[in-house]
Amino acid sequence: MISEASLIVQLPRGGAVDRHFRAAPPPSVTSGRVALDHVAGDAEGRLGPPEAGEVVMSVLSPEALRRERQQVQDVVRRAADTDEPLVIIVQAAEELREDELAAVLAAAAHTHRRVILRIMADA
Repeated sequence: MISEASLIVQLPRGGAVDRHFRAAPPPSVTSGRVALDHVAGDAEGRLGPPEAGEVVMSVLSPEALRRERQQVQDVVRRAADTDEPLVIIVQAAEELREDELAAVLAAAAHTHRRVILRIMADA
């Protein structure tokens, strides 16, 4: 599933976004366009920095993805042409809505590189 998805969402296993997705997954997740990668967090449930990939953007919350949709697309388009995944960091989230995922999916459509959205912690 991950190899066919347009976007990979890395999230703390058992965190708020994980629980929300298990209870009511958004359409992009159920359709397979978004793959979930449940990552073990530290003692507080936070994820560490990504082990691989080029961090191209960091936002405080998922709402910024929707508000800064053009900037998300711009940073993905302008990223150097390598095979390394592009990583967008969300510092904290309680949930991740379809419109927020759609902003990143739209940007991912403009690159051949894998795009990872990494949720660092619960809000």
